[in-house]
Amino acid sequence: MTVIEIDGLTKSYKAGKAVDGVSVRVERGEIFGIAGPNGAGKTTVVECASGLRRRDGGTLRVLGLDPEGDRRELLQRIGVQLQEAALPDAIKVGEALRMYASFYDKPADWRKLMEEWGLTDKRRARFASLSGGWKQRLFIALALVGNPEVVFLDELTTGLDPAARRMTWELIRDMRDRGITVVLVTHFMDEAEALCDRIAIIDQGRVIAEGSPRELIAKGRSASLDDAYFALTGRELG
Repeated sequence: MTVIEIDGLTKSYKAGKAVDGVSVRVERGEIFGIAGPNGAGKTTVVECASGLRRRDGGTLRVLGLDPEGDRRELLQRIGVQLQEAALPDAIKVGEALRMYASFYDKPADWRKLMEEWGLTDKRRARFASLSGGWKQRLFIALALVGNPEVVFLDELTTGLDPAARRMTWELIRDMRDRGITVVLVTHFMDEAEALCDRIAIIDQGRVIAEGSPRELIAKGRSASLDDAYFALTGRELG
């Protein structure tokens, strides 16, 4: 079942066109990657799809809803974790989860969620005291506190050390195993290759290739997605 339909999406800023006719489909229960270099337009696609930014053109449906016209209803059914997300330094883990739960009509039990994601021992820890890995674990729990059907995760592992990055990968796989559809934005091709069922590679605001990691590697006649990106664009990823 298709849960996200994007057709001909466009969005421009003063500096130029950030998204130039992007069209993708996301199926229920998969990890769908939106991969590509920094500045490719990936975050703008997610912001438009999640109702956080108005599109200039094209059509969008997420869970059958228009992210602009049905924004409130949609936000009750999705979870969003953006790259620039932050919390006040002094807020405690338990306080953050309880506060986020209050935003939803039918939230998950935030205490149970805290236990499921290994945050119980950190309940009274202040946000500023958490390591990068624990902050990301909290952000994932916050994205899930509304019992979402679809979760958007934007550059979740940027800046993490290798151990925290691997731990975050396992948390993302666990989301899929729970039946949640995950849209993962990343500029790390190894991450997309390891986690995603299907991937849309975006470059300069356009989808230049789409398919499973194996299909994209075969298309680029390469040994990895990094090499496939170079084969498809003629440029190093960066």
